[in-house]
Amino acid sequence: MNIALGTIPFGTTLDDAASFAVLDRFHEAGGSMIDTANCYSFWHEGATGGESEALIGRWLAARGVRDDIVLGTKAGAQPKAPGTGLENAEGLSAKAIRAAAEASLRRLGTDHIDVYWAHLEDRTVPLEETMGAFGELVANGDVGRLGVSNHAVWRVERARALGRPGYTELQYRYSYLLPRPGIAFEESAHYHANDELFDYARAEGLTLWAYTALINGAYTRADRPLHAAYDHPGTAARLAALRAVAGELGATPNQVVLAWLMGGDHPITPIVGVSSVAQLDELLPAADLKLDAELRERLDTAG
Repeated sequence: MNIALGTIPFGTTLDDAASFAVLDRFHEAGGSMIDTANCYSFWHEGATGGESEALIGRWLAARGVRDDIVLGTKAGAQPKAPGTGLENAEGLSAKAIRAAAEASLRRLGTDHIDVYWAHLEDRTVPLEETMGAFGELVANGDVGRLGVSNHAVWRVERARALGRPGYTELQYRYSYLLPRPGIAFEESAHYHANDELFDYARAEGLTLWAYTALINGAYTRADRPLHAAYDHPGTAARLAALRAVAGELGATPNQVVLAWLMGGDHPITPIVGVSSVAQLDELLPAADLKLDAELRERLDTAG
């Protein structure tokens, strides 16, 4: 199943019982990819970061399914002191990366991380230092593949040009609806995928992961309005096409969005976040939903 489970609320707004239920259902349905970060979710009251990793570690220990899971976590965005934010992020120095990896391995209760991500850019540290530290983790067996999120494409290329091991995974914000260029999201650290990124990924054979793939529920929930970045004529046209295709297939708009992401000429792994088993069950059929060439062209050319 080419769908990853996002786990931002696990251990904070979603307690152990509810989180375990979602993780159990995802695993039962054949899901294997779990995405977290060492900073999830420091911004909630009473949280400091690491809560999501710790909960996943408890679930892995309780279920004994570590070998079934492709486990990904991130470093670079955890605040260095409680009560602070991204302005005080740990960054990507060699010291910060080593400390972050050690703490993540401990919280997750594992001896290796399958995909380890550079969460945010840190231009205060030479790329040679950052990639050297990541390379040591790979050489030691602590980390399998390396990923990069929310970085300018030229920074990704410059890092990869330093040699192996290099980044093989890219994680950026992306969905069927496209924002107007130049409008910032309220989530200041979000970096939206663009044509340059897609061209680079195809040319280099890199794996693409998309977060906020369902725009926080905005495709189906009236209480989740679209951000102002989506306030342009193309949005209405794409929503109309999406709803028409969903109706013809007997699917939900969310399922069609996920199928569209997974089925292109350079398939994307969508990361979906849910807070209940019912929400997850609505999304799972997307794994088997196929869009033929005519339906995909209608979706691609709308707006």
